[in-house]
Amino acid sequence: MDIPKYLLGDNTDFPDAVFVIHTEFPRFIINLANDEVEWLEEFDSHDQKELESETENFIREATEFYDREVARYEDD
Repeated sequence: MDIPKYLLGDNTDFPDAVFVIHTEFPRFIINLANDEVEWLEEFDSHDQKELESETENFIREATEFYDREVARYEDD
């Protein structure tokens, strides 16, 4: 099955949260309401250094994805 790189997540137990799920390595979920990130991977020390340098890019991409999706809903 092909799935998109990013998915939107919603849950009524967290009414103020906006979740974006990154489905490729490194997999993570970000709550855009507070920028909290939950990593769904185990990292070794080598991965940790690369992850730290790329985290800002992942958050930027997730935010851009969300903004694009919301704009598409508003256009309909």
